[in-house]
Amino acid sequence: MTGQWWRGAFGLAVVVELTGVALDAPAAQWAAKPLLAPLLLGWLLAVRRRWDPVATGLVCATAGDVALLVPGTTAFLLGMGCFLGTQLAFLTAFLRHRRPPAPAVAGYLALWAAANALLWGRLGDLRLPVLGYSLALTLMAAAGWGVSRRVAAGGALFLLSDLLIGVEATGVRLSGHGLWVMTTYLAALLLITTGWAGRPPAADAPGSDPAPTRLSRERRSGPAGPSWTGDR
Repeated sequence: MTGQWWRGAFGLAVVVELTGVALDAPAAQWAAKPLLAPLLLGWLLAVRRRWDPVATGLVCATAGDVALLVPGTTAFLLGMGCFLGTQLAFLTAFLRHRRPPAPAVAGYLALWAAANALLWGRLGDLRLPVLGYSLALTLMAAAGWGVSRRVAAGGALFLLSDLLIGVEATGVRLSGHGLWVMTTYLAALLLITTGWAGRPPAADAPGSDPAPTRLSRERRSGPAGPSWTGDR
């Protein structure tokens, strides 16, 4: 199946899922939500034709989506554990590509500290799980800046989506909360997956140093240095 088929199927699943959330129709959500990440995974494999940590992250996201369809604290913690796998897999992929700019990391860590400080008194027994998960999520979002602007935007939306879930866990529910959570989450997965598939070379990522020229390589290696004609 072509990449276009996978994208079309994902779009249809998104419509069904968001309709199910808006109408509070569990049957529609059970029908669509478990398909969302797998359809993006199918598209990624059709385009890239190999497995990598982002693919692993989408598998973990599928498990997390299914777990969060089940009500209760146990299912919530299980879902959080699955999405922790997603964040760690994405983080691994992004860091292998290129380290993010230091200002992005510092800014995201400051946001992580502020958000946890504000929510700490309301989270109860969820404090430590949320603290650990949110740190992995924050580092993933920051690492996205080392890949591309699209991946960085996806990481930021993933952080926003889970921040809304964290706010809900404190007993505060915003108008249209479910739609906001799912819309930002789905946009995040789409941006991260498509951005990762179309990522530029590491030297062209935001904030990177210019790629070394052949001349500069020869200067470093000296006149008797190795040949660079076979560089990837």
